[in-house]
Amino acid sequence: MRVLAIDLGTKNIGTAISDGLGMTVRPVETIRGASTGAAIERLKSLVDDLEAENVVVGVPLRMDGTIGDAARRALKFIDRLRERLNVPVVAQDERLTSYEAEQTMIERGLNAKQRRARSDEFAAMIILRDYLSSLKIEE
Repeated sequence: MRVLAIDLGTKNIGTAISDGLGMTVRPVETIRGASTGAAIERLKSLVDDLEAENVVVGVPLRMDGTIGDAARRALKFIDRLRERLNVPVVAQDERLTSYEAEQTMIERGLNAKQRRARSDEFAAMIILRDYLSSLKIEE
């Protein structure tokens, strides 16, 4: 099952895709500074172009698991995506993914400028990896 992951930021949206077997993940692109409507249209194009069968969106819950403003914004975005996409859209807890993405990029030797440019994509890859792992646990 090919899954598209979305890391929804305040300014940018990072995306990542899995292979058809759900074994590997790779970054796709960062959608920068687009309005919500334009971002949703771009995501719809990515779903079609990449033949995604499922979309997972990171929801930044608070550390205690409660829903704050950022999580509420993500859930509202998920509702809008569900109206526009013809594939299932699910939420995935994304606590600490930004920190993990930063650490991964440092380990790979990316400099500060490269990390800023790609942090959303790396966060989307971690959201996707965690989502795919949760599916394997349920099997």
